[in-house]
Amino acid sequence: MTITTERPADLHRPPLLRLTRVELRKLVDTRAGAWLLATIGLLNVALVAAMLVWAPAAERTVEALFYVTLLPIGILLPVLGILSITGEWSQRTALGTFTLVPRRERVIVAKLAAVVLTALASVLVSVAVAVLGGLVAAATGTPDVWGLPSLLLWHAVVLQVTGVLMGAGFGLLLLNTPLAIVTYLFLPILWSTLGATIPGLRGPAEWLDTTVTMDPLFGTDVDAGQWGRIGVSLLVWMILPLAAGTLRTLRQEVS
Repeated sequence: MTITTERPADLHRPPLLRLTRVELRKLVDTRAGAWLLATIGLLNVALVAAMLVWAPAAERTVEALFYVTLLPIGILLPVLGILSITGEWSQRTALGTFTLVPRRERVIVAKLAAVVLTALASVLVSVAVAVLGGLVAAATGTPDVWGLPSLLLWHAVVLQVTGVLMGAGFGLLLLNTPLAIVTYLFLPILWSTLGATIPGLRGPAEWLDTTVTMDPLFGTDVDAGQWGRIGVSLLVWMILPLAAGTLRTLRQEVS
């Protein structure tokens, strides 16, 4: 007789890749997620169209159009990161999810992987929209349209991935959709305002205000000091919420 020490739960544990695919599907299966993604896409197209119609010829390049597409994604994509986490609690599906996958950390990792993949895909969408805009600009006589520095692409990846992870961190920490969205949007604005108006906070703001520290990523030249300030601000606004939120989610009672 063969004696096995493997637990039944281990025999049927879904692989992480399958969990990630499930979480990716959840992002578009919900009405809020689908509308948010559609809004991001429509805003990108609308902004590029506006640039092609009203911007001077020097700003109708692929690089300039790519810059424009980063704005709506950078603002709205973190909200998708929040929804991916808090949706389990607001829609009362957490009990079913954690019953099927009792190890909650695997669900969290799958959710984070899904939003990171979405952020990477958003950069590709931005490139595609900018290139289409460049084709229109070139067809209408705009000179020197083409050119997109590889460093700018890398910086866009950092911006979008860290942004969506910051949103997910607030979602894990608060587990409430309206509260997480308001807190995520309000706290950085409050900190920026205080840093700009209170002289004693201007020094710390250079290290902790993400609107200041992340601004160099919209260009191609970022020195070591700027990367250091980016790292410190992300430690406060991304790593700490993710760590504290993961601990809270692992311990939260499901009703």
